[in-house]
Amino acid sequence: MRKSYGIGEMRTLPRMRRGRLLLVVAAAAAVAAALYVIVSPPTVPADGETRNARIGGGTVDTRWGRLSAADRQLLVSVRQAGLWEMPAGQQAQQRAASPRVKEIAGMIAEQHARLDEDTRNVARRLEVILPNEPSPQQKSWLVELTDRFGPEYDRLFVLRLRAAHGKVFSVIAQVRAKTENSEIRAFAERALKYVNTHMTLLESTGLVSKSALS
Repeated sequence: MRKSYGIGEMRTLPRMRRGRLLLVVAAAAAVAAALYVIVSPPTVPADGETRNARIGGGTVDTRWGRLSAADRQLLVSVRQAGLWEMPAGQQAQQRAASPRVKEIAGMIAEQHARLDEDTRNVARRLEVILPNEPSPQQKSWLVELTDRFGPEYDRLFVLRLRAAHGKVFSVIAQVRAKTENSEIRAFAERALKYVNTHMTLLESTGLVSKSALS
């Protein structure tokens, strides 16, 4: 049986169409505004920038002392380390074959979550822009891990994370030795403790290869 429409119902149909049209127009305007932001880099701070200087633009003054490009890069590096090691640790808890690898993966993911919160708080005080995604290389490591299973997964997980921690450890130590900013100095000391703990945990699996130590 076909449904019949009254006069009142028929009048509402054009209104409904107009309403949908307005929604489409509004959505299109929102997309256009987003695209404008993306293609207008001079007005959008990039990772590692502050309101006063770009990451390659030298040192700026803050209430905690002079903040260098290396200081800002430290915050960016630690942030990106967490952005790939947290999901990697969560994945390893499900995919790793070794109970020990699963255990330390959970510990590393949890500690990186705390370190990430610390990083964001320090960056907020120093007005440093942080990235919201891992680096291209870090993304490739996550893809590489996703394709592995069992003991092979365990070895690759430990290899990638131990090598990455070794690199960021040296960056933190260098900044700690040279920074003139008290906020960065204190942050570097806290970060060093986390990274040193993570390297010790990874080495405790017995899977750390010589290449990860180089």
